[in-house]
Amino acid sequence: MLKRIFDFLLSLFLLLIFSPLFVLVALAIMLTDGLPLFFIQKRAGKNGTFFRMYKFRTMSVRKEAADGSFDAGDVSRVTTIGRLLRKSKLDELPQLFNVLKGEMSFIGPRPEVEKWVQTYPERWSVVLSVKPGITDNASLEFRNEEEILMAAEDKEGTYRNEILPRKLDLYEDYVRNNSFFGDLLIIVRTFWAVLFK
Repeated sequence: MLKRIFDFLLSLFLLLIFSPLFVLVALAIMLTDGLPLFFIQKRAGKNGTFFRMYKFRTMSVRKEAADGSFDAGDVSRVTTIGRLLRKSKLDELPQLFNVLKGEMSFIGPRPEVEKWVQTYPERWSVVLSVKPGITDNASLEFRNEEEILMAAEDKEGTYRNEILPRKLDLYEDYVRNNSFFGDLLIIVRTFWAVLFK
């Protein structure tokens, strides 16, 4: 209950504070690449319930992507403004609406598309016992995930056999050991990584 109250109040506060930034990013996307402004994709939430996760659109439109298609390491469709948004992590800002709605938390395992949940279903059943989040220790460790996958010869195999198992290790550790103060520490580390790395 404490975490939900914290999530609700902080997401509401940040949506108000960042509303001018939302407008600027939306205008930048519209002027450089047109509509839609948002990328909305089905992701696995708590207890395996799927929800629509929001991001600012950083890639050219492809209809299948909204239904859960995910091509590991594919940056061929990333737009010019999209590269800037990804680098700064500003593309993640609309997930504040997911937090406000109660579908996500600020801190928790990153929500995954159905394809990769089905790859390790037993491990995901543990991970999805908690609400997914905007950031966590796996997000910090794999901040350069896109570069790793771009350099890999077998991008999908690298994600499935190397990156995702390590992420699941960190997700499971979070499920076992999460605490409110631990969440605060991850928030501080995330802001530090975004601002200074």
